[in-house]
Amino acid sequence: MAYLSKVSNYKDLGLLVGRISLGGMMMFHGIPKLLGGISTWQKVGGVMHNFGITFLPAFWGFMASFSEGIGGLLIVLGLLFRPTAILIMLTLIVAVTNHFSSGDGWMGASHAIETGLAFFLLLFVGPGKYSVDKK
Repeated sequence: MAYLSKVSNYKDLGLLVGRISLGGMMMFHGIPKLLGGISTWQKVGGVMHNFGITFLPAFWGFMASFSEGIGGLLIVLGLLFRPTAILIMLTLIVAVTNHFSSGDGWMGASHAIETGLAFFLLLFVGPGKYSVDKK
């Protein structure tokens, strides 16, 4: 039992490392899209046609880029953590759908699926005590 109490002392440190890693990778994917401007946003947002949404592709692309880039930063900080995790999960659902509709199959969609599941897990666990939300 003493071992379990020592291990649980590292839970918040593990959440911090996980937040920095996952949030950093989301920033790595999202910031170039954000900086790409309207032509990039239209391309990214164009995948919404998989859901029958064909209007305002630049808006949808900006929202996806924002949720990845700025959302990644918020995840790193642990600020507005759960709403941000939901936005990122929604973005990843669109990415998974696009991979499947493009014929990429499970192998092509696996990264988005795995990342989405990690954010799903974090949604329930929370940001941990080393976060802005906990201060």
